Amino acid sequence: MDTHYISKITSFYHAHKRMPTYSEIAALLGFRSKNAVYKLVQKLVDEGIVDKDKSGRLLPRRLESELPLLGLVKAGFPSPAEEELRDSMNLEDFLIEKKESSYLLEVDGDSMIDAHIAKGDLVIAERSEKASDGDIVIAEVDGEWTMKYFRDRGGKVWLEPANKQYKPIYPTEGLRIAAIVKGVIRKY
Repeated sequence: MDTHYISKITSFYHAHKRMPTYSEIAALLGFRSKNAVYKLVQKLVDEGIVDKDKSGRLLPRRLESELPLLGLVKAGFPSPAEEELRDSMNLEDFLIEKKESSYLLEVDGDSMIDAHIAKGDLVIAERSEKASDGDIVIAEVDGEWTMKYFRDRGGKVWLEPANKQYKPIYPTEGLRIAAIVKGVIRKY
């Protein structure tokens, strides 16, 4: 596969926040026929770089290049380091198990700070109507949305913050689980 084509499609995706149409791909790559675009797209689908939705629109799958995985770094006592290419890793594949049912939310507030989730972080949420005791959930409680630990003890359920300045939330009208938090992304 010509990486030049993938690079141009990736650049379009980043600039426009959407995948190009077949006509836009033809113009972008200098193709004269939609048949050439169709063949290229089919190759990209076969190689797992893009997908198509039910209506045939393109969806990014593995447009981003993988990052090199160089080895381990000690977080304890310093040790000699050797940089050796061990493998490569696609961060999206590593962070998100079920792409079709996952989404990102930006965190606002500090009620989960002791769970190392701070204001401005992004959480990866996976849709689920059920949760287990101890899961961090996105839930609607008494008509308002929040992110807290889900607690279930003997059929009694409540939401518990990860900050001692906040009190647990015991639902009075209702509690509906919408998603379970699967990961946190923080930029420094």
